[in-house]
Parts: sequence; structure tokens; C-alpha cells
Amino acid sequence: MAHQGEAAQGEAAQDGAAQGGAAQGGAAQVDAVRGAVAAGFEGVRDEFAAVLGEMHESPEAQLVVHVGGQRVVDLWAGGGTDADTLMSVFSITKGATHLVTALLVQDGVLDLDREVSSYWPEFGVHGKERLTLRELLAHRSGVPGADGGFTDEELADDRVIAARLAGQRPFWEPGSAYGYHAFVIGALTGEVVRRATGRSIQEIFEERVRAPYGLDFYLGLPEELEARRAETLPLRPTPEQAERLAARTVDPTSILAVAGNRNGPTPTDLVEFANNRTVRALGPTSAGGVGTARGVAAMYAAAIGEVDGRAALLKPETIVEFARPQFHGTDVITGNEDVFGLGFEELTALFRPLGPDAFGHSGATGSLGFADPGSGLAYAYTRRRFGLPSRYGAGPENHRLIAAVYAALRTS
Repeated sequence: MAHQGEAAQGEAAQDGAAQGGAAQGGAAQVDAVRGAVAAGFEGVRDEFAAVLGEMHESPEAQLVVHVGGQRVVDLWAGGGTDADTLMSVFSITKGATHLVTALLVQDGVLDLDREVSSYWPEFGVHGKERLTLRELLAHRSGVPGADGGFTDEELADDRVIAARLAGQRPFWEPGSAYGYHAFVIGALTGEVVRRATGRSIQEIFEERVRAPYGLDFYLGLPEELEARRAETLPLRPTPEQAERLAARTVDPTSILAVAGNRNGPTPTDLVEFANNRTVRALGPTSAGGVGTARGVAAMYAAAIGEVDGRAALLKPETIVEFARPQFHGTDVITGNEDVFGLGFEELTALFRPLGPDAFGHSGATGSLGFADPGSGLAYAYTRRRFGLPSRYGAGPENHRLIAAVYAALRTS
């Protein structure tokens, strides 16, 4: 699930899909899987190779798993991809954003049940004045986008988004319903953080998470690392898939169009968005992160357990608070059934092997990152090429990969 509501972003990716043209059917010509696995995890390598070999177009993918803070799976495949290839990870970024938020709640800097407007007075108009931070993090603000939409340059700048949405009249009564805020949740959360701390989520993530652990995961990619970053690749559907996609249209006046930023003069194309240097440089906290699977998995490993002699970033009670479902029902934007925690996706309902306190987030290409505290497991699957738009943002291959990981965990 980038998540079940990331269909809003998946729709936006269809323009990028068309750019790639239609590929012919048949299995992908996937380069040999490279990397290493710990003893007992050979089946994960086999499943990774099988999954990629069945695709008609190589996704250029990475797969990394930690158990108990130790890396046990470190794999990659694709002619333009290696272990150090930096990729745009889209809504996996939301996981980093809300890890910072969880830390600040844990520190007592933020109060989940305090009104957003008490931190950010300008937000408290048009019925938004009673919205709590808890409701905001659960995608219940009613402002998943703005009248007239944003340009990509505006979407790259969290402060611009926040300023627009402060005065935006909500699309539903704040706090009364859930709708996935694909492009803006990080900016909304980030403005609360800025008002409470005087600092941005990007700055706090760098200081407290990325730099201490040396993570290859950036909310704002330094210019000197651009050479390691690989272009995001568009979906290349079969002719039959292309025909089905062409039949799917989005009413530009609908709330789905608002949430997917398809209601402005130039609807956002996710491939172009990711391949925009301004987006990567500013690292917008909803969908602008850049990293490797190693970086994403190590972040989640650090969140739940000891890594390199450092205690877990999150206490068990904080994990329970943020992972616990806040909503279970219909997304008013997509019409899909969904389950969501505080900033993180509730993943147990979708991926059965996961424990009840698992938390994470998927990304629009089909990628996924999560932590499962009960098993001490952290998982990251990243891919450069878009898969078919899905009700669940995480690519369906994650089901098979996760099943192989847990099978190895049970027997190792």
C-alpha cells in the first residue's frame, strides 16, 4: 500500500506510463540477482529471482532485510541498478516523516490530542480549528489538496504547500472522515513540527536519524550524490494493459483529482516529479525522499531495536500508539476500504505474517518499507520502474517476498 489510497498517486502515474510505450508480453530479461543472504535465507534469494523473472519488464529492484539489527538479506537486480543506486522512493518518505513525528511525541514536544491550530494559528479557519494532531496524522484533515492544484515546484516546497492549505476550505468536515493525503500530509505535519520546534522535519531527520546511523536515505538529496541517483522509470505496459489504463480517467473536478494533484493546469506526472532536481533537492516530506533499500531497512531496524550499540529510537509504547489503527473503513477519496495508523500504514491486514504492531509505508512504484517489532524484522523493497497502478500501493510481489522472508525466519 503506498497504500490502498495511493491509487490517488497511481492514477497520476498513468501519464508516465504512457511515456514508456507498450512492451511486448513475456518474461523480463532480468540480469542475474546479485548480493548476499545469510545462511537460512537462500529461499528469499530464490523467490526474488523468481518474482523478477516473471515480470515482462525489469523493475530494477533492491531487497534488504534486517533481523535483530543485523542485515540478513542484501539483494539487487537490473542492468542499471546496484546496492548503492539511489532511487526516488515516493511515499516511503512518509515513514521517515512520521518517525520524526513519533520521536517528538515521545519526547513530549508534541501532543497528539492538542489542536493543530494551537501550534499553527493560521490553520484554524473554515472549521479546521478543532482538528487534533492525532486526526491530522490519520489523514482526516479534509484538505488533501488545494483548489486549483499546485505546480510541481510548489509541491517540492513543504512551506508553500502548508501556506496554501492553511487557508483552504476543507473538502469534508475535518475529523469526520478519512482520505489519503498523498502529496500534502508531510507538509501539514511538518508545519506543526516547525511551529513547535523552529526546525523542519528534514533538519530533525538528518540530525537524529540519518546522520547518526549513516543511512543512505535522504529528505533532500545533496548535489554531490546526484551521480549515484538513477532516473525513475515509467511503467511499460503490455498492449492489453495499456488499453485498460487508457480507459481509466479521472474527473478533474473530483476529490480524487484534488488529492492526486490532477486538478490544476498541469496535472502532476509522478515520473517527471521524481526526476525533477528541485524535488530531490528540497525533499518534500510526503513523496520526495531518495534512498536505497539498505537505507530504508536500516532506518526501520533502528526504529525498533539496537543498532551499532545505540538503543532503539522508539519505545514500545510509542510504537503501539503509532501503529494502532486509527481508521478502518472507506477512503472518501478513492472509495477503497482501508486501515491506517498515525502517519504509518497499518500493514497486518494486508501482509498476514506481520505482527499487530508492524508499521511502515509503501511507495508509488510498488516499493515498501516496514518494521515488525515482534519478530525484530525490518524490510525494504525498492524499485525504479513503476508497476501497474494498484489499489494497494505496494507491488503484489511483496506478498511473495515477505512470505519467503518469514518462512526463512521461522527455520533459521
